[in-house]
Amino acid sequence: MPAEVMQAMLDANEYFVDMHELNAAAGKRVAELMGAQAALVTSGGFSGMLLGAAACLTGSDPKRVEALPHPTWAKRHCLLQTSQSFSYDHAYKAAGMSLEYVDTREQLRERVDERTAMLATLSAVERGFPIGPPKPHDRTRPPDSSVIMPEEFIRIGKETGVPVLVDMASDLPPWENLTKYIELGADLVVVSGGKGILGPQSTGVLAGRRDLIEAATLNASPNDGIGRGMKVGKEEIVALVFALERAVALDQDAAIEAWDARASWVAEQLQGIPGLRAEYKLNTAGYGDVDLSWDQTIIPLAEDEVRQRLKEGEPSLVYDGTSVRTRLLRDGEERLVAARLRSFFQEVSRR
Repeated sequence: MPAEVMQAMLDANEYFVDMHELNAAAGKRVAELMGAQAALVTSGGFSGMLLGAAACLTGSDPKRVEALPHPTWAKRHCLLQTSQSFSYDHAYKAAGMSLEYVDTREQLRERVDERTAMLATLSAVERGFPIGPPKPHDRTRPPDSSVIMPEEFIRIGKETGVPVLVDMASDLPPWENLTKYIELGADLVVVSGGKGILGPQSTGVLAGRRDLIEAATLNASPNDGIGRGMKVGKEEIVALVFALERAVALDQDAAIEAWDARASWVAEQLQGIPGLRAEYKLNTAGYGDVDLSWDQTIIPLAEDEVRQRLKEGEPSLVYDGTSVRTRLLRDGEERLVAARLRSFFQEVSRR
């Protein structure tokens, strides 16, 4: 977190507040910044997904809020596409939803009925497959035509009267995503408060329709619903709002240029090592990484071995097996990374 975001946390620590009032005020400001009707600060993206699902299950009915995570009513099904399935789907299940997976858009339309409480989709599918962190374009493939894009999910939701939740927790940049899905008509959007926003890693945002955010709030702390254990402290809430205000005011293009310059510099420092190819490449999120590959007859290590040995070394580097990402480095840390990588690959090279 930037120093000014940390200072916001320290300032918030000096005051007692009514948490209901703070949640409402913070939500109002976040909603303004995202172009939404309303918003709620949550304890991370997973919490936002769970509370969004809870809102679709209970509405404003206090008896239903009390019943979760064991709904007794029929309207409790969440439809997802199989190709967009990933481990965080458990958030919807934890709220009490029954998950139903479909393969095609035709099946999606056919399965929507009076039991359907929500449709869920991922913004990451727009970047291609496999779904995951940004990768160089040549390490991904375009989505198959059978993949239902968020915009189409939203359109089907409007046609059938079923709320659509878009999980875009880590998809900033591109920064237009902050408002994109709200503008397309998504009923709920989940955003991580850490990562690109640089707020507290324990925060997130659930934004969207006013009635659904009000329902989510009934399920959330400081109320005693299913989200009671997902408490967000006043310091975190204030810091998240401050971080989001800071993020939208920044020249994001200039920030990306700085990331790109670091990545390009690291790639240059890794040239000339026998068997190693280090290339500066734009990734699917629109900024530059260093793409590493090597000839295993010269550097006789598999990706998993390289990952493990870099993590165990000094300085310890967390490497995903393909890309060196400079986005989250502080100024000057790229020199440590480049030196460590150069030393490592020179040492293991057989030439």
